[in-house]
Amino acid sequence: MRKIPFNQPHMSGKELFYIAQAHINGKLAGDGPYTKRCHTWLETTTGSDKALLTHSCTAALEMAALLLDIQPGDEIIMPSYTFVSTANAFALRGGIPVFVDIREDTLNLDERLIEAAITPRTRAIVPVHYAGVSCEMDVIMAIAQRHNLKVVEDAAQGVMATYKGRPLGSIGDLGTYSFHETKNLISGEGGALLVNRPEHAEAAEIIREKGTNRSQFYRGQVDKYTWQSIGSSFLPGELVAAFLWAQLEEAEQITTTRLESWARYHSLLERFEARGVLRRPIVPVHCQHNAHMYYVLVDSLTERQRILDGLHQSGVDAVFHYVPLHSSPAGLRYGRKHGSLAVTESRANRLIRLPLWFGMAESDQQNVVNILKKAVT
Repeated sequence: MRKIPFNQPHMSGKELFYIAQAHINGKLAGDGPYTKRCHTWLETTTGSDKALLTHSCTAALEMAALLLDIQPGDEIIMPSYTFVSTANAFALRGGIPVFVDIREDTLNLDERLIEAAITPRTRAIVPVHYAGVSCEMDVIMAIAQRHNLKVVEDAAQGVMATYKGRPLGSIGDLGTYSFHETKNLISGEGGALLVNRPEHAEAAEIIREKGTNRSQFYRGQVDKYTWQSIGSSFLPGELVAAFLWAQLEEAEQITTTRLESWARYHSLLERFEARGVLRRPIVPVHCQHNAHMYYVLVDSLTERQRILDGLHQSGVDAVFHYVPLHSSPAGLRYGRKHGSLAVTESRANRLIRLPLWFGMAESDQQNVVNILKKAVT
């Protein structure tokens, strides 16, 4: 029996050559030539004022919390259906994650519920673009402007996706990307912070460089670098950047190929949705997704476990996704929920992610669907 893994990290073909070149260049620490190429690509592709590679999306989110000067008791509105880093970054500063329910269609933060969750302590909104499908950013940005709040886009899953033609991560005050091995463009671990407001650019560099103005020193703007503010070592090594650069060079092809695989699943599963045994993903017409994942929703938690057991027994490594943060031990300790999170709880119990990776064979996808058919009937 051929096993079908959930994910299979890919290489575009030049990763090892670029890593070797980085070694030959004699620059293995961060901010070498490959890092600079990645920065330029990200800034050109997104239109961001400044892009800074980080060692993870978690690090980029932590930088965002530092840039916003989050203080103990400050409240940050976000979905509960997200990875722990979204909340951790702000809780580390003493901030309080305020969990708001998600939309039934996209599983994104429900923009219609945000305004009611705002209090005098609210400092920021953190929309998470689930599965590379955009939140309703026009509404969210308008709410933020009315209430003088900052917006940090958690676009960990959103590289090469857009909202009304605008790249995800480039719309809010700050944006974050992930290049973890499970993402579309990868470097093993890795991430990036997009700085979309010029007033944050210099401070972001300093925070990323352990609180020093070393970047200015290397550009010849100061004659020595010194400790300027709190910060940490958020930059990745040059070997990580070299690997990532090979991926960024092929970003269009990688995205196109993933979209083809996503569309194939969507077509093969149409009849299942017509029979009412599952629901396929919903992508609004003004959102161009990036095929980060393909998931289905089934009737109940019990049904999901039965289906997952059937898939696993047949060699298909399908998985569920997040346990909602508001119901987790740390979520109960550090955050609070606003209103009912019934949609979050329902979707979290019913979602199944199917295997999907760059270069996945059509035959593997057909096998997944065939095995899923047996599991749901």
